[in-house]
Amino acid sequence: MQKWEVVEGNLASARGFRGAAVAAGIKKTRGDLDLALLACDAAATSAAGLFTTNVVAAAPVLLSRQNLAESHGRCRALLVNSGNANACTGRKGLQTAKESAKAAAKLLNLQPAQVLLASTGVIGMPLELGLITKQLPCLVESLSVENASAVAHAIMTTDTFPKTCVLRSEVGMKPVYLAGIAKGAGMIHPRMATLLSFLTTDALIGPHTLHNLLRAAVDVSFNRITVDGDTSTNDTVMAWASGAAGIGVRPGNTSWAWFLEGLTQLCQSLAKMIARDGEGAKKLVFVEVQGAGKPSDADRVARAIANSPLVKTAIAGSDPNWGRILCAAGYSGALFDPNKVDIRINDLLVCRDGVDAGFDEASARKELDRKEITLRLDLHQGRASAQIWTCDLTHDYITINASYRT
Repeated sequence: MQKWEVVEGNLASARGFRGAAVAAGIKKTRGDLDLALLACDAAATSAAGLFTTNVVAAAPVLLSRQNLAESHGRCRALLVNSGNANACTGRKGLQTAKESAKAAAKLLNLQPAQVLLASTGVIGMPLELGLITKQLPCLVESLSVENASAVAHAIMTTDTFPKTCVLRSEVGMKPVYLAGIAKGAGMIHPRMATLLSFLTTDALIGPHTLHNLLRAAVDVSFNRITVDGDTSTNDTVMAWASGAAGIGVRPGNTSWAWFLEGLTQLCQSLAKMIARDGEGAKKLVFVEVQGAGKPSDADRVARAIANSPLVKTAIAGSDPNWGRILCAAGYSGALFDPNKVDIRINDLLVCRDGVDAGFDEASARKELDRKEITLRLDLHQGRASAQIWTCDLTHDYITINASYRT
């Protein structure tokens, strides 16, 4: 089994998949791609999904959970729109989701339960069913490997670039592909997944095994990012396995570790793109905590620092205000001795044993001027560690979100 390597391609690089996208008029800007369809031709396709932990869950989340259960993980299509979240839309919103899935299933010769849905955009606005059903025949007719590239564009909202990644490996001279796309720039603080991400593979994997692999990869990727501390109503990560490569993945043997390595690499690449593209962000920030007494303490400290508006604005202004970092660690709920904490900005020591380390101010600002920054904390309490990926907080974040509805 070879190592996974990055290659050119799209969501349909994994054999057995086709995709397409159209401008359905759901977004405010006319002509923008906002409706996409992904379909798998293999009858034995496996599917798995992870969804928001927000109690206020959007209609497509509710329906997709139901369809995955009803089909026993044998879903073969995805219908996704941007520009409208179809969240907080009551019974009418759920009915729109059901009718959309039913219409797509009929055109694809599938059962309605084999169609998964996802939406992203404004919360609380009715989603017009006619805009979707009118374009479905065109979408189905346009399905192809080449047109699948447009799906990554159709799911964008405030994203500044499409987020895609394709990996390739070989088993016994047979190629195997993993492909993924994601969207997200704001309302990013997943406790399960992140806004929207869709993953495909042509490996042969059962639904239960695929679900377990997906959860393991998400825990160390999408669950490690935050932009603004808000968990969306629509967070969704879905994965499909067509089996077209003929290479099986099973628990308890080398195939499991090999595939999980590739799936984790794929998810981490997409997650870092989301953190880098945080609304208004100019810098990608890695928060690394080591020396914690237990893993939960390391995680609490890393998340508190990554979510602190004061820390994030200091980074935006290249202000080496390490006191804000230590302060955030202190209110995280983790147990540690503040008189033992060391803090580094990249490799520059700015705090030793909980007090100023006598660093050069100009050197610290130079470190913070970088496009990628690592904040390193050593609590000197134990051996546990954690990492969170985030971004700086600029004036542009307010500009974008102050008028998002209008």
